[in-house]
Amino acid sequence: MVDDLRSDDGLGGFDSHTHRPVRRVEKERPLADREVPLGTQETDARVLSPAVHQWLDGELPEASLRKGDTAREVEFWKNINGEVERRRRMHTPAYMEARIMEALPQSAPALITPWYKREFVITPNRAVAVVSGLVAATAAVTAAIMSAVR
Repeated sequence: MVDDLRSDDGLGGFDSHTHRPVRRVEKERPLADREVPLGTQETDARVLSPAVHQWLDGELPEASLRKGDTAREVEFWKNINGEVERRRRMHTPAYMEARIMEALPQSAPALITPWYKREFVITPNRAVAVVSGLVAATAAVTAAIMSAVR
């Protein structure tokens, strides 16, 4: 969420033709952007009665819960169980599997060539740097040998 901190009282700027201020139209915020007060756990949480828990565990028959306040809960959980069973029996169609397999690449990925088999490219800047380094190393070795001989 972005707050408009400009002090132009809702003016969106100036009209380039008349040089008069243009008033912005305030957009109504979407419903999802509004704050919802959080209540305590006791008032907002959906608490199942122990009888419904026993029925879900298979300890009580459904007929004993069909009367009173638990009828809605039983119907809710029966709908959930029915949906779960329906989705459990679903299978991916054969044509979809064929389309997925066709989309996969048929060739193996190219192997990375080792460094000693790669093409060796030398640029002019690298050549000058290598020659300069060799000249400096030769001069240093020659100076060391000459000082050791004397």
